[in-house]
Amino acid sequence: MLCLRQVCLLTLRRYQARALCSDVLLSQINGCTHEDEVFNLVGRNKARLSEKHVGIALNMLWQLQKHRPFLSRTSDYVRNHSQFLALCVLAENKVELMEDEVIVDTLYSVLRLNVEDHVSLTKVLVTEAWKRLERLSLPCLSKFALCLYKQHRHFSPIIGQVAHIVDMKLDSIQDIRILSVLMISISEVITESFRDRLLHKAEQLLEEEHEVHFNYARRILQFLQNVKLRYHPVLEKCNRIFLKSASHLDIHSISHIFGLYEQLGFGSAEFRLIAKQLLSEAIDDYYDPETFPKLFFSLGPLAEPKVRERLLITAVNMAEEFSSHQILMILKTMRKMKCRNSHLLKKMASVLHKHLDSYHVLQLVKLTQYLVVLHCQDVELFAKLKMLLLGYLKSSVIPADTAAVIRVLAMLPSFQVEEMIINKAAAVLPQCRLHHLNCIATALVKWNHHGQFHWQNSSELCAKLLQKLNDTAFQRLQKANNLNLLLEELPYVNGEWFEEVLNEETLAMCQHLIDQITWANVLPLSFFLIKSEHRCPALFARIASVTVENIDKILTSEIYFILFLFSALNYDPPDNEEFFKSCIQHLTSNLSHLENYHLVLLGHVLAMAGYFPPALITTIFNVSFLSKLDAQLKVLPDTVKQRVHSSLMKLNRAVCLECPEFHIPWFHEPYCQRVFHNSMSQINAQRQHIHRMLTEILGGSHYSRVSVLTPYYYEIDFECVLDVNKKPLSYMAQNIALGGVGEIPLRHDFKDEGRKALPPGAQRIALEFLDSKAFSKDYSRHLKGEPAVKKRHLEMLGYRVVQIPHFEWNSMVLSTKSEQLEYLRQQLYGIQ
Repeated sequence: MLCLRQVCLLTLRRYQARALCSDVLLSQINGCTHEDEVFNLVGRNKARLSEKHVGIALNMLWQLQKHRPFLSRTSDYVRNHSQFLALCVLAENKVELMEDEVIVDTLYSVLRLNVEDHVSLTKVLVTEAWKRLERLSLPCLSKFALCLYKQHRHFSPIIGQVAHIVDMKLDSIQDIRILSVLMISISEVITESFRDRLLHKAEQLLEEEHEVHFNYARRILQFLQNVKLRYHPVLEKCNRIFLKSASHLDIHSISHIFGLYEQLGFGSAEFRLIAKQLLSEAIDDYYDPETFPKLFFSLGPLAEPKVRERLLITAVNMAEEFSSHQILMILKTMRKMKCRNSHLLKKMASVLHKHLDSYHVLQLVKLTQYLVVLHCQDVELFAKLKMLLLGYLKSSVIPADTAAVIRVLAMLPSFQVEEMIINKAAAVLPQCRLHHLNCIATALVKWNHHGQFHWQNSSELCAKLLQKLNDTAFQRLQKANNLNLLLEELPYVNGEWFEEVLNEETLAMCQHLIDQITWANVLPLSFFLIKSEHRCPALFARIASVTVENIDKILTSEIYFILFLFSALNYDPPDNEEFFKSCIQHLTSNLSHLENYHLVLLGHVLAMAGYFPPALITTIFNVSFLSKLDAQLKVLPDTVKQRVHSSLMKLNRAVCLECPEFHIPWFHEPYCQRVFHNSMSQINAQRQHIHRMLTEILGGSHYSRVSVLTPYYYEIDFECVLDVNKKPLSYMAQNIALGGVGEIPLRHDFKDEGRKALPPGAQRIALEFLDSKAFSKDYSRHLKGEPAVKKRHLEMLGYRVVQIPHFEWNSMVLSTKSEQLEYLRQQLYGIQ
């Protein structure tokens, strides 16, 4: 018995000594400050390393790399070290003994050290974790899912099982970090209903947690991009997190966020302003080949001229060091900046020659598109691109890729069409969506128009293909039974082919599916109707009623586009007052949720319809608001900037004329002078013809004026003055001022002091020729909102407005000069 006790004590002492030794070794590994220290410990204690030591050692190697700047990392050195290879062998041999958390941590560390996926250790770790999948804790499961995502196992059976577990345990997830990782990892294998549940949960957690790390919000954006969904409530919440975390954002985060915003079609002027400030202050820190392209992408479109020039010079000097992906990023940004810097473009083109073989087909398509838009003159480069694109086209079996290649080939200068292209297009037609059909049709029409078919019977073959393409598109439309799926295809379809061939058929199908219009799809339907410029009373009435019934469910930012539809096409729904009142109430209670430039656009749209909500008008015409608006405009794209400037001017004009009680001054004089100075254009032949006839009717050229600027800067085609007896008054004889630029009063309560008072009973006539742009494109040819507002305002300024529609002037009824003269005389003198 005594001997047995001594044996047990000896065994216990040995175990305690070994445990103590192991703990010391563990502490030593955790205390390492350099990779070589870890490797030395591994080399000296290889026989004593347990599965825990191996896991900690691999994790420490990654942690040491992680805390270094990206360019200072030595992953290659670590991976090729003999002791690292020994660690990998030990880990592989001890994987079954590892705890769940150690297995996942080890896999994560190995992947972050850029160990190839095919290395046996990664395979063994993934297999072992898969066996234990059901029992993994949520933090462990999210980390394992992230590892699978980094290995591009987006559609693997393991991801399917992870998605199933998340589905079962979703209600128990209370950590946005865990949820955000799981969301991006399983995004490719989830149903629409599961997607919506995940977003609802994310929205809930984002709302509940006071401090959310910007990386978690960035992952939520990545999820939205993965599932191709622009969900504004979550986007706006994430944007607010980025704004709060601005001081922690670096160039990698900012460029990634900008990229996601671009793909999701979301813009935030406030984030742009903050990013511009941060990057401008730290611009000197990003002059290396790794970070500079991201700086160029993020800051280039926002930069002031001096900073922009500095970025361009640096890009030229660094061009040789850029990777293929970075060159694509630079060219994409140049297109966005509308920058055709010949020096940089030549440099990019010269460097591109060595990278062309590394691009996949869609990257080549984008590259070609950028070079054409930027007016690249490198003939040899375009020849290589043509050869590569044709090679991809011959082997392509994916309809989307085939359509994209055909579309970009049509952009190439002096391109000779081969019969193979026509045959390839014909082969994929049955599998094409409307967008792809549109790409192919646009290319065929362009080639045929420019005579780029050069083989025998080419025109006949092209005509047959176009007919087959039209038939395919009609069949696809006729089979449509889901409005949401149809609306998903329509945003990318445009151009002459669609307008001439499919527009009316598509509108008819939308009317056929009118019962499927809900609050969730009124926005994409409104987008399509705005683009089509057709007034469809049934669809418009349905949109209005659905909007009123579900006004609390529709986002404030979406209301603008719905209102724009009705205002721009000058349509009053059956319950017009209720519709606008409901929208205005919803908007005015949520003004703080909209950016300043959105409010300006909204104010203009409502003014077109004749509505001037006091809360909105007083908010906009405020010095503090306008100062913030000026700052925002500096970082917005040029097209948006021009639209906002124009909308603010038109709103200012409308308020001055229609709502003098607001006492808002007219402050757009300099802006209008600049716009009209830059847009001087000659009168077209149609208007010259009308002017000659007008001169003949009135009795001389001194009785009328051409292209007259009125007070508040409306430009009218022709102006004349008739006295009480409807006799024309000569501008020269009566000394009637022209109402020119220098005579426009800077007053809100407009009084026509800039022009001489007319004789009693005399009246100014504004005669306008309205081309096709002034009318809707449907058979009603209804006057649009802008020309209708112009008529209303000119009448307020004392004019009698005569509008000559193009379809009347060019009709067979007015085919002779005498008929046109009589028509003009009747319009001018008000003869019925």
